[in-house]
Amino acid sequence: MRLKNLLIAISLLAGCGSATAQNFYICQDNNVVTTSQMDFTNGSVQTTAIDSITLHVPAMHFVGGDISMLTQYEKQQAQYKDRNGNPISDVLAFLKQQGWNTMRVRLFVDPTKVQDKAVVQDLDYVTALARRIKEAGLLLMLDFHYSDTWADPGAQWTPDSWKDLGDEQLAVRIYDYTCECLSHLNAAGASPDFIQTGNEISYGMLWGTKAAVGNNNTNRCYTNSASANWNRFFTLLRQAAKACRQTCPQAQIIIHSERTPKPTVLLDFYDRIKQAGLDYDIIGLSYYPYFHGNLSQLETALTQLEKKNYGKYIQVVETGYPSKWEVQGTTYDYTSQYPYSHAGQKQFAADLITLLKKHPQVCGLSWWYAEANAKGCTGNLNTGWYNAGLFDNETGKALDALYELQSFK
Repeated sequence: MRLKNLLIAISLLAGCGSATAQNFYICQDNNVVTTSQMDFTNGSVQTTAIDSITLHVPAMHFVGGDISMLTQYEKQQAQYKDRNGNPISDVLAFLKQQGWNTMRVRLFVDPTKVQDKAVVQDLDYVTALARRIKEAGLLLMLDFHYSDTWADPGAQWTPDSWKDLGDEQLAVRIYDYTCECLSHLNAAGASPDFIQTGNEISYGMLWGTKAAVGNNNTNRCYTNSASANWNRFFTLLRQAAKACRQTCPQAQIIIHSERTPKPTVLLDFYDRIKQAGLDYDIIGLSYYPYFHGNLSQLETALTQLEKKNYGKYIQVVETGYPSKWEVQGTTYDYTSQYPYSHAGQKQFAADLITLLKKHPQVCGLSWWYAEANAKGCTGNLNTGWYNAGLFDNETGKALDALYELQSFK
């Protein structure tokens, strides 16, 4: 659109009540003015001294949860109910009705290599669930673990089928694998809208196999790690991002860290990524108060990330809080403020959302293992309850925190 025509469009919008949520900034004689400061008499404006025009539309908020085990719970006949005890026939439709718009699903390379009831998400499993998500009119966040099992700061083990690859071969493989998975999803009508190129990769990824590497620091990235480790890591991320851009150009790339309680380490990580010129769109964070500390820890991390002005939006891609007893391995007791109860969990969700909405760069919130529900399960998911999900394991009822999440939108 030529400048004159664009100005006409702006003048028309300026007279519409529906345009009040948008701001139009025009640089005129080195001064920035908005449409409200300009004279639109007779539907026109003087254009001779206008240098540039910027349209600013506030970012959409993305809210939902990681529901990677939903298919398994459904197979084991888990009984999902709303807060009033009415049966839920379609969990995805129900979550959408509660204002959720984004679902997160993890993907492992070959989960048959491990024995873990929650590590079952191979490409076929993910494709079927992802297709359901998209058909329900929801957005999809795909979480590549680039491992056969859980990938996190203490475990970034290379898939067994990739174990004999050298660094150059591994860089080719991560590109090919990412393309293959995304092409498969595209063909199934299940293209992701957000893609995590790695899960909690604060200390690198694809270290080697656990049997071969163990506790040695080979290929791990710390603040004081050898530059070769960082360069290797950056090469892998570049290859993954390249595959994403070529295969799913509409998707937003997320680089994910859980160093929320350690801002110095967190900022060093994203500083290095910036210096390396890596291609991505969103800073993804994990924040679990029972591991990471109180909400002020998250507040500090968000404030410092925004001050750094990386030019990226931020999403909390993993969070949670118990509705009953503590999560195994809990290191921070927050029960003085948020008791392990339905009400305590809801209040945590409400206070978390209040905090996040104070930060304009934060555009996403995802509750981890939201679908956990042992009620009625006939198999192994009826043991070892995770009570930081959003359904009551004893009654199957949706918890108040689930409904609270819609207030983030």
